[in-house]
Amino acid sequence: MPNPRIKDEELYEKLREEGASKEKAARIANSAAKEGRDSVGHRGGKAEDYEERTVDELRERAKELDITGYSDMKKDELIDALRNH
Repeated sequence: MPNPRIKDEELYEKLREEGASKEKAARIANSAAKEGRDSVGHRGGKAEDYEERTVDELRERAKELDITGYSDMKKDELIDALRNH
């Protein structure tokens, strides 16, 4: 069932399949629907893949996003939590 808050459902689903969090995918999809996909695609910077980050870097990001229990998580658990928050 489509989410009425998502303005570009096709882009949202593609981003989720690529590993973007729900929040990030929604933000990008809605911005693309408003401003056009081309303008949104040229804006962002380059971020490291989660797999390339250290556990300390992943924990810091989890802390920024208010993910609970991050201090006891292993790297794969942190990655999963960050992608699915």
